[in-house]
Parts: sequence; C-alpha cells; structure tokens
Amino acid sequence: MGNNLPTINETLGQYSDLFMLLAAFVYAVAFIAFAWDLAKSSKLIREIDAATLEAEKKVLVAAGAGKSAPVARTTPGEELVNDSMDYVPASEKRMAAKVAVSLTWLGVLIHGFAVVSRGIAAGRVPWGNMYEFLSTGSFIVAFVFSVVLLKKDLRFMGTFVIGLVTVMLCGATMGFPTPVAHLVPALQSYWLIIHVSIAVSASALFTISFAMNVLQLVQHARVEALAAGKSDKFPFMGVVPSAGALENFAYRINAVAFVMWTFTVMAGAIWAEAAWGRYWGWDTKEVWSFVIWVVYAGYLHARATGGWTGARSAWLSIIGYLCLVFNFTVVNIYFNGLHSYAGL
Repeated sequence: MGNNLPTINETLGQYSDLFMLLAAFVYAVAFIAFAWDLAKSSKLIREIDAATLEAEKKVLVAAGAGKSAPVARTTPGEELVNDSMDYVPASEKRMAAKVAVSLTWLGVLIHGFAVVSRGIAAGRVPWGNMYEFLSTGSFIVAFVFSVVLLKKDLRFMGTFVIGLVTVMLCGATMGFPTPVAHLVPALQSYWLIIHVSIAVSASALFTISFAMNVLQLVQHARVEALAAGKSDKFPFMGVVPSAGALENFAYRINAVAFVMWTFTVMAGAIWAEAAWGRYWGWDTKEVWSFVIWVVYAGYLHARATGGWTGARSAWLSIIGYLCLVFNFTVVNIYFNGLHSYAGL
C-alpha cells in the first residue's frame, strides 16, 4: 500500500494541473459573457439616451424654442444602476450577466478542486512556490467575488475581476509551471500556513480594490467628458456606480487588506527570527513588502486625513498594487535572496 502512495500523489498532481487549465478556460468564457453583457448594456444605454434627448427636443419644440435649439444635457447619460446597486427595470433582463455568474461559480468549483488536489498531492498547503501562490491567490479572488455577488450586485466588475483571475491563472499554468515537490527546509514550518495564507488573502483583496480604482478613473473621465458636452465613449459605464461610490468601496476593501498585510509583515518577521535568527535583514523581499505597506499606509492616511480624494487616491492605490505585482514577479524571479522560493 505504501509503495502506491507516490503514484497516487503523482496522479493527483496531474489532475490538479488539468483542472487548473479547465478552470482557466471556464473563466475565459465567463469573461467573454461579462464583456458581452457590458456591450449589450452599452447599446441599451445609447437607446435610452437617444429617447431621452428626443423627448427633451419635443419639449423645447412645444415650448416654441424651435427644432434647431440646442439641448442641454444636465446629467451624464441615463444610468442603469445607482450607487446602491439598484438596477432600473430596463436592465433587469441581463441574461449574459446571469450566464457569466453561473460560469464563474463553475470555474470556482473546478479551481477549488484543483487547489485542494494540489495540496493533497504535495502533502502540505498549496502555496510553497510562485505557481501555487498565484493559483491559490486567483482562486481566492474569484471565490470572494462570487460570494459577494450573493449579497451585492457587483456584476459590473465581472469583466475586470474575472479578466484578472484568468490572467493570473494562465500566468501560473503557462509562466510558472512547477511540479509537485517537497518544500525547502526554511518553509517547513507552521508559519507557512499563517504568514502566506494571510498574504494571499490580502493580495486577493488588493486585486479587487485595484479593479475598482481603475473603474473609478474611467468613470471620472467619462463624467468630465460628458459635462464638457462630449460624446459618451464609455456607455457601458452606465452599469457602474459613480466614481465616488467606487472610491468608497475600494477604500473599505483596502483598509481591511492593509490590516492583513500588516499582520503578514509582522508574522514574516517572527518567522524570520525562528528560521534565520533575526527579525529583519533587509532582504529584497522584505524591503518590497515594507514598501507595499508604506504606500498603502500613505494612501489610507492621505484619504482619511489629508483630503486626497478622487483620482489622486485612486492612483496612489494603483501604485500600491503595482508594487505588489513587482514584489511577486520581478523580485521573485530576478533578485537572489533568502526568499527565493519561485520554484523556477
């Protein structure tokens, strides 16, 4: 029986890799469905806009202003959703969005099986290298997004969140393929479960807030263009809340993620003392983890006390996320140090 264990583990590892690819495919189809929903929403918004403008013209004509009188737009288009995620009746039949949500849940189930089977095959938690960190992190992003959808209609984020999940999972399977293997001695500690699990969860939340901040900038630019009398180049943003609402959502998520990242840095220091006999050694990974903490701390402080709102706060949050991506990719691949656990 014991002689069969390596074969069983190897088979589970192969199934895990296969299901990772299958999950990536399902997410890709869900991404297309979300994008199709936005495209249909854009068409609907244009139709509502045209009908609204025509009605305003008729009012002006009836008032004796004449057919050539300019029509003043007082609002940035006819929106299909308000800041409380309450959709107007005209947008309730969003079949493409419903299909996309169902596919997302299917992808989450397949993805979850792949992550769990990888852990069973390895005989440990599945986040010991870049492949496992990225595949587990993308799973948490998709899972958290799907659970939130049960309570709040955030389907407008589907294209962006599931798009990021697809890129992350494809990056893991194609860019950092790593066979199932034992951990290096420094990682063989219970701190791996504590430190890395919180880091993965914080990174997942930062990913979701990053998507919101990008949408915030697009919505802000759209409103400014419409206020200047320009045409609506992003009509699909009519199913997205206002820039202010997106900023508030992102701020709350970043606040929670920042607390988790703070714990990540502290737990890493404690683990470093146990593994190497010092709490802090200015290793490249440690430095960039601290840089991420500083950027997000500055973001939270500036927005809460310094009055940094709008596009400035969004850009500061985005810079923090880019630092996170740099820390995970460039630092792991190109910088040698005590944290070189890329598995490449």
